Formats: sequence, structure tokens, C-alpha cells
Amino acid sequence: MSDTQIRMESKNPSPSTVQPAPGLARRLGLFDATMIVMGGIIGSGIFMNPYVVAREVKTPFLILAVWALGGLIALAAAFIWAELAALRPEVGGQYAYLRDAYHPLVAFLYGWGLLLVIQSGGMAAVAVTFARYFLELTNLPVADWMVAVLALGSLIVINCLGVRAGGSVQSLLMVLKIIAILALILCGLFLAGPQSRSEVAPAGFLDRPASFDLLTAIGAAMVPVLFAYGGWQTASFVSGEIREPRKNLPRALIIGVTGVVILYLAVNFVCVRVLGVSGLANTTTPASDVMRLALGPTGARAIAAGIAISTLGFLSQGMLTAPRVYFAMAEDGLFFKSVGWLHPKTHVPILAIVIQGLFAMVIALSGRYEQILNYVVSVDFIFFGATALCIFVFRRRASATTASPHALPNGRATAPNVARRITSVPGHPVSTALFVVVCWLVVINTVYRYPENTLIGLAILLAGIPAFFFWRWRNTK
Repeated sequence: MSDTQIRMESKNPSPSTVQPAPGLARRLGLFDATMIVMGGIIGSGIFMNPYVVAREVKTPFLILAVWALGGLIALAAAFIWAELAALRPEVGGQYAYLRDAYHPLVAFLYGWGLLLVIQSGGMAAVAVTFARYFLELTNLPVADWMVAVLALGSLIVINCLGVRAGGSVQSLLMVLKIIAILALILCGLFLAGPQSRSEVAPAGFLDRPASFDLLTAIGAAMVPVLFAYGGWQTASFVSGEIREPRKNLPRALIIGVTGVVILYLAVNFVCVRVLGVSGLANTTTPASDVMRLALGPTGARAIAAGIAISTLGFLSQGMLTAPRVYFAMAEDGLFFKSVGWLHPKTHVPILAIVIQGLFAMVIALSGRYEQILNYVVSVDFIFFGATALCIFVFRRRASATTASPHALPNGRATAPNVARRITSVPGHPVSTALFVVVCWLVVINTVYRYPENTLIGLAILLAGIPAFFFWRWRNTK
């Protein structure tokens, strides 16, 4: 296997010499990048989704096993995206990987799905969750949708002030949410004993005989787990604003995802230990219940504040990262040219940020959490699998170019000045292939279990095909 990287087919410069797009400033370091990785993953899911998992699989072993499996999938993804980030350290991240490995249409569909389904849908779900916890704390006589829209609007303004302002707010909120999660874990371990009235969990490892029904139940339980673990890829969107991205972004991905896996497993262990399987399955606020048993009403209010901060941090991260994809699309002539405009002082794509916020607001006003969860997961994991396959494409091209260093896919000649690969996927190609299979099995199972919601998401995605050809025609007109 070659230890070198080459210039891939792209209209962009070589990854070893790539510069940020005109006007974008590299102002984010390793700590900022790590906080962005963790902030893109940790939202409201870990505080709410444990009960959803407990309703699908009903033994402590299966509950923790599902979360552990989700963690392994997320860690495998971190290594895949780390190698991709080292190979293609440019604006747009996953969008650029898909464009350079396959075709601009595939990349456009990803950006289209990101705006209309994946990112906007996830942000809308979390914005509504933030609003509910905020209102629980303040008792303000307003509707939750009003708070959600106000929160999204405030983050639009902050991120329009510049990547440094957005990054600083994101890092602060991420540190606060880590503190909240650690407080939940410690209180559950040392201050809250097992709930005596909880129904005894079923004996053994499985809650039913091994069967197709068990497999589909585990698959259904994986949907909220993977939603809670999702988001590692969004850090790649701001690679054009990270200092030394070929080094810092891969490290941030691996460090950040590993930290999240540890925190998530600890939270679920505490929830099962304190509430029991039955108690966990019969509540919709497991984190609040654990803290209430540990510290009474004060504990419940404290964790509500922590969840509100966590959800706000997730929204901040989404507002910081996703607009860079739309900026890259505009640079490629596949979106409104104005979306690629950078403010001369803040050096951020103002219109792209505003568009992201507005779409999230619209979905927050029109959708339910369960619907959003299902169609976000189904569409997102289609592209996770496709992006992982980029490793095979790029490595095959690298091998061909090593054999003939002047024969690049685009027909241009280049000097054989190649750069060392910073990181590589452990166990490739087996581990990468397994990740792809898991991603697409998740999609199949989600469609099988929730056909109406997932098919809506897929229909929106396919609607992007005529939109792509429209933009291409418009750009060449």
C-alpha cells in the first residue's frame, strides 16, 4: 500500500499545497477543531435517546451493546474521515470528497440533502428540544417554536460576526456541556442508588430468542443511537479555516469521537444502573430522572440547564460548519453566486449562514422530532457509505499515479512531489467495507421500519437531480 498521497481529479489545487478559498481565514486550532467535532455530535440525543433504545431492546446487556456498537461505528468513521481530511484538506469537506471521487452531481445531492434534510432537519429537532427545556426552566408564557426561532436567529448573528466569534462561542458551549455530562455521570454513580421500585430486568443477555425480529429491533434501536453519535463529519466543512488542516483535522476527529464514545457509554451505564431497564423505558426524560433521584428538584433543574446548553452548543456548531458546504457549492457554480460572497471584514459567507438558519427555522415550525429523526438518519447514512467508498477511489488513483507519476486522471502533467499520508484507516479495506455495509443496512432498516418518513427524505433527495442540471445549465448559459 502506498504511503504517499497524490493530487486527485479536481478543479482545486493539490491537497499538499491547497490554500483556503479567497477571503477565508485559518483561525481555528486543534482545540477549536476538537470542540467542533464533539459539538457536532453531542446535542440532545444522549439526554433523551436512552429511553428510545430501552423500549426496543430490554436487557442491560443489549442496551449497552447497542451504544457500544454505535460507538465503534462512529470511531471507524472518525478514522475514515481523518484519512480523507489528510488527503483533501479543502473547503467543503465531505462535499469535496464526493465531488472529487465521483461526480459533481453526487456532491450536489449531498449539499442539497444537507440543506433540505440532514443539517436543517437535525438543527430543527434540536432547536425544538432546546426551547422545551428553556421554557421548563423559565416558565415563560410563550410557544416553544418562538424560542426555537429566536435561538436560531441569535446564532445566525453570532456566526456572521466571523469564524473566530462562532468558534469561540462553540468552544465555550462545548466545555459547559462536557461539565454537565460529567455531573450527570458522577451524580448517577455516587449520589443516586438503584431505583427500588424499578421492575427487575429480564435475566440473560437477550430479551427474546435470536430471530429476525430481534435483528430488526436492534436495527430500530440503532437509529436513535446513530443519530446521537452523528455529526463527526461536520468538522470537515470548516477545513478551509483550520490551521494546518492536514494535521489538526485528523487528530481532532479521532480525539473528539473517542471522547464522545466514553461519555455516552458512561451516561447509559448510569441510566441503566439508577433507573433499571423498565424505569428507563417508561420515562422520556432519563437524565432528569437520574438527577432528581440524586439531588432532588435542584438536580432536575440543573440537568435541564445542562441540556439546554448542550442543545444550544449543537445549534452553534451546525450554524458554524454547514454553510461552508453551500459556499463551496456556489464556488463550483452549483448554487446562487451570492452564496459564495464573503463579508470583507468578517471573512465569512453571510448569505450561506442566513440560508442555513432560515431552513432550520422552517422545519422547526413544521415537523415533529420523530419524523425528523427518521428522515435525517436515512439520508445521512446513504452519504456516509458513499463517502467511505472514496477511500477506495483515492487509494486506487494514488497507486496508479505512483506507477506513472505524470499520468493524472485529468490529463495534466505534474511533478512527482507527493506528500506523506498523515493517517490511514486501521484494518482497511475490511474495516472500511464493513462500515459501508453497516451504513446502508441502517438505511434499509430505517426504510423498512419507518417507510413514510424515510421515503419523504429520499424523495426530497432525488428532487435534487433536476435542480443540479438546472444550476449547471444556468452556470453555462
